[in-house]
This record gives sequence, structure tokens and C-alpha cells, in this order.
Amino acid sequence: MKKVLFGMLVLALSGVLLAACGGGSSAASSDALPAVPAEYAGKTNPLGADAATAGADVFNTNCAACHGPQGHGDGPAGAALNPAPKNLPDLAAKVGDDYLYWRINTGVEGTGMVAWKGILTDDQIWEVVAFIHTLK
Repeated sequence: MKKVLFGMLVLALSGVLLAACGGGSSAASSDALPAVPAEYAGKTNPLGADAATAGADVFNTNCAACHGPQGHGDGPAGAALNPAPKNLPDLAAKVGDDYLYWRINTGVEGTGMVAWKGILTDDQIWEVVAFIHTLK
């Protein structure tokens, strides 16, 4: 009887530990990106590729402190952030302009990524999106 109770206790504790540690979920699912909200979905950059030049200035002034000069998430201010800033060249390879514009515009709750709407103009945000596409 004691062996059965002990076995049940071990099994129950294992289940609690796995649930608390996210057992059964893969790393890929934790890296899944949220869907772009309807109001942003399908937006494309209305500015030409030449907007990246102006976007570099906006990025260096407002974004490089956290994201680093090449957008790899290695800026000096980003070192203190948890979660760390996104690696923008990697992100840009996975998402469209609508996602980048949305995230810059509204920020990301629970992270150091602030909303730039009202601080940057729509054109400046699109310039930054164009610049992000030039990062490697």
C-alpha cells in the first residue's frame, strides 16, 4: 500500500513539475509569432526603397540603443532587457511589412519594446521598416 501511495505521489509531483516548466511544449511553439491584427494585416510600405536612407537616421536615433547598430538585439540598453530585443534581420526574414509596422507602432506588451505611435510619424515608421530590410 505504501509503495502504491509513494508511486502516486511521485507521479503527481512529476506532473506538477512538468506543467510548471512547460513540459510537453516545444521551443518552436514559444517562438511562435502572433498574428497581425486585422487593422494592420496586409499593409505594405507605401514608401520606396530609398526610404531606407531616412530610416537609418530614425533607427540610429531611436532604436539602435536596444537593437544595436545592425539590429541584432545587441545594443547597450538592450543588455538590461528581459526578454532581449529581437534580432531584426532574422525577424524581417519571417514576417511582412505589416508585422513590422504593427510592432513598431504599438509596441510589445511585457517587453521593453515601446509604442512609437505618436512619437514617430507614420512615414518615419515606414522608413524604419524599409531600413530593417537592409539589415544583415
